[in-house]
Amino acid sequence: MKPMSVVSKMALIGLIATGACARMDHLGKPPSFTPANETPEHVAMLWEGLPQEHHPQRAVDHASLWSGERQSLLGDRRAVKRGDILTVVIEIDEEAEISNDTQRSRNGSESLGVPQLLGVPQRLDRHLPEGASLADAVDLTSNSSSGGSGSVSRSEKLELRVAATIVDVLPNGVLAINGSQELRVNFEIRELLVSGYVRPEDISRQNEITYDKIASARVSYGGRGQITDVQQPRYGQQLLDVVLPF
Repeated sequence: MKPMSVVSKMALIGLIATGACARMDHLGKPPSFTPANETPEHVAMLWEGLPQEHHPQRAVDHASLWSGERQSLLGDRRAVKRGDILTVVIEIDEEAEISNDTQRSRNGSESLGVPQLLGVPQRLDRHLPEGASLADAVDLTSNSSSGGSGSVSRSEKLELRVAATIVDVLPNGVLAINGSQELRVNFEIRELLVSGYVRPEDISRQNEITYDKIASARVSYGGRGQITDVQQPRYGQQLLDVVLPF
């Protein structure tokens, strides 16, 4: 067996160190929150935006109730530009059930006899053992059958609300959103991540949008901490599951 190369050893050490660092974060203490100032939402909020044109002849009184500006009582306060915040409503209640049953059978029989082939079988029969004959030269019989059945049953229910930030405005006006939420209870962090693309006209007057109107939606609801570590198999076991063929 050839010894491991230096690159392979360094890769293995790096993998072990990465897994160890992830677990050392909450060794004897609660897991740490993700720094809020390193998220895409924070970067988007720092963007000043494009300068707005000022028209003195169109100056309006900000105290007027009929002003169309966003700060007025009747203004449209929906998120429309980078750095704005909107609420994503996730309500998933789905059930799926699939059942398949397949059966197949086939019978075949082939028989070939050469009793009078210019007398050849009779001549050869003299040299064959007693009881052997070429009168029925070939006789084939086949029989095959197969059957299969499968079923899938799935039920999912999830109700969540999370604030997301517009991180980019695409040239066609579509908004790229990204949101995260972390909740720590004792030594376990529950985190919710959502991202995708939405149209401004799909955002309601309450500045909310449902998950089914988000294109390329990515929703992750999970956690990390001591309980999650115990429920997950070790890195070595996961590696062996991939390498071992049985």
